[in-house]
Amino acid sequence: MGRCDPGLKLARHLDVGPEHTAEALGSGDVPVFGTPALLALAEGACVDAIADDLPEDETTVGTWAEVEHLKATPVGHHVCANATLVGHHGRRLEFNVNVVDGDETIARVRHRRVLVDRERFLAKLRRDDEPTDRRPDPADRTM
Repeated sequence: MGRCDPGLKLARHLDVGPEHTAEALGSGDVPVFGTPALLALAEGACVDAIADDLPEDETTVGTWAEVEHLKATPVGHHVCANATLVGHHGRRLEFNVNVVDGDETIARVRHRRVLVDRERFLAKLRRDDEPTDRRPDPADRTM
């Protein structure tokens, strides 16, 4: 098992359906491949690119993305997100993703993910979600 060395690559494919459109996702009012779906595809390619290099108790969470959506893609087209890990700095992982429709680049994405201990991350999330047991009682105020 490696340690997420730069150069790891993976391609993730998608046939654009009506559920992936800007219109369906609420990010626009036209029936073309929506930027939210494009970003999810790119993030998924990044996750998959390093999956085999992570210990079982670790995962990554997305923390930042920059998307340059260059060209509209109609429903029915096949798109591919090609992710490459370009940097590993401590817990931070940096990716470049090129999204293509055939031979044409339709988007470029820069994405950052952070390595986390899965159980510790989920435990913190559960703690943060717990309701407080007691609300302050106005009668308990000291003057």
